Amino acid sequence: MEGPLPRYRWELRDRPLLDPGFLAAGRARGLSDRLLGVLAARGHADAHALIAFLDEPAAGLHDPRLLPDAEIFVARVRLAAERGERVLVLGDFDADGLTGLAIIVHALRRLGLAVEPYVPSRGDEGHGLSLAAVARAEALGCRLIVTVDCGSSSAAEAQAAAVAGIDVLITDHHQLPIQPPAVAALVNPQRVDSKYPERTLAGSGVAFKLAQLLLGDEALELVDLAAVGTVADVAPVVGENRSIVRLGLERLSRSPRAGLAALFERARLSPERLDLDRLAFAVAPRLNAVGRVGHGGPAAQLLLTDDPAEAAELADQLEAANVLRRELLAAALAEARQVAAEQSDAPVTIVRGGWPVGIIGLIAGRLADERGLPAVVFSTAAEPWRGSARSAGGFDLGAAFVALGDLLPRHGGHAAAAGCDLPAGSYDVFRQRLAGLAEGLVAAAPRLTLDLVLSAAEVDYGLLHELALFEPAGMGNPTPLVGIEGLQLVRARPASGGHTQLVLRKGREVLDGICFGRDDLAGVLREGDRLDLVARLASRTFGGFETLQLEVRDVGPAGSLGRLAGTQHLPPEPQPALVA
Repeated sequence: MEGPLPRYRWELRDRPLLDPGFLAAGRARGLSDRLLGVLAARGHADAHALIAFLDEPAAGLHDPRLLPDAEIFVARVRLAAERGERVLVLGDFDADGLTGLAIIVHALRRLGLAVEPYVPSRGDEGHGLSLAAVARAEALGCRLIVTVDCGSSSAAEAQAAAVAGIDVLITDHHQLPIQPPAVAALVNPQRVDSKYPERTLAGSGVAFKLAQLLLGDEALELVDLAAVGTVADVAPVVGENRSIVRLGLERLSRSPRAGLAALFERARLSPERLDLDRLAFAVAPRLNAVGRVGHGGPAAQLLLTDDPAEAAELADQLEAANVLRRELLAAALAEARQVAAEQSDAPVTIVRGGWPVGIIGLIAGRLADERGLPAVVFSTAAEPWRGSARSAGGFDLGAAFVALGDLLPRHGGHAAAAGCDLPAGSYDVFRQRLAGLAEGLVAAAPRLTLDLVLSAAEVDYGLLHELALFEPAGMGNPTPLVGIEGLQLVRARPASGGHTQLVLRKGREVLDGICFGRDDLAGVLREGDRLDLVARLASRTFGGFETLQLEVRDVGPAGSLGRLAGTQHLPPEPQPALVA
């Protein structure tokens, strides 16, 4: 075969034999058998799952009373209101923790409580409840601390609060250590005794569920914050998370709160055109940036203010922090890549450097993506060293850090991402033991999972509208990828930003395509090349006209998709009875 070779391994989702009841339910809703096949391959393979996926989003919200210690949480908050107690609410410094903090603060204030928002310093305090936060609560006369998106590993700090006569209510979603903190309430769906149906809630999602208990239907006014936090934390957009995101996007598009509206302006986003990609890659980084290069307090203020003038000033601070964050990351990533290149045979990438604590998680994420192996990055700028890790290849980082807990004064996280403190003298032992836990892990070969393989003639607006059913799409529910056979190249030219623009012919019609991050293709492809490709379908408006566009993920010569084309297991359409 001539032409560019694919960069990824292309795989088609397994096609289950479709249940007749599932088909009947889908056809009754006007869904095509083609679309029902995609739904079934993604796990929505029975009538009940189909209805849950398609129903109004509010129907997918579970009873918050099922969360462990939820009733204890509510009782203690109401007692604080009766006593007129001051409450310190501590939220983690990332976008999930900040939005969750804003949810709890708004909810408690609506109950009439005096609330002190508190965002810990990433560099000085790290994740979780800190002794500095306990001291601050004591100085303010607070008798209650509520944590958001953190605290499940803060046993010593919770004990210090108890000694000071302060009750602690932990709300979190991270994995718990063997000995969780002794606190008044530990609301975490990851608890082994949890009966909550959705274990993958983000920290802001847990906060939203508790707001529902405190405020009832009024809590839906806070679901926009939970949606932002859920997307920012890369929680799977399935089940209840998908309901939260759908409800939140609707509210954001209709009436964004002052702080988010100001942030949208800085990011040049139109609320009416918001989607999960824009939240993940434009909004979340701006909320995170100020805590990465300084203190996260301004981001929390942005989410709490109702004053458009104050929101504009705070949004400017976040924008400036985001610019600085990009510059710092570029320099640090170049250094980390050089160190990582020397570990070609290791099952896990472990690097250290004097980089700012606020960007080591970003470095770890990039290294994990590029190398297909788990990555742990330590900042030696603090003592003990601060570490951040991102997973690949299915390796459970949260469990690994629990197993290494004797080396780590503090640690926490979940399977995909985790953090820890490490004394400098334990670095070599940590490397050896973590490599032992990851022994046999091989670099994950990059792959693209396709939902459909179609001929070029089948790619049209009808298909685009069908696949829109999967929106909002994100982790666990990605935008469908379509393998398209039999396209002919009309033109390929470089586009600014390292991309390649394509014009492709299908029969007598042409399609526009954009290959993000593939500036090499313009020099490889030739007019008349016959191609197969993998793409997402999108709609582009230019000059008042709407056109179908392919967001191309990978390209191969004609025939590359042939091995994937399989028959879909569909029973025959019901035939009308013959009339005698």
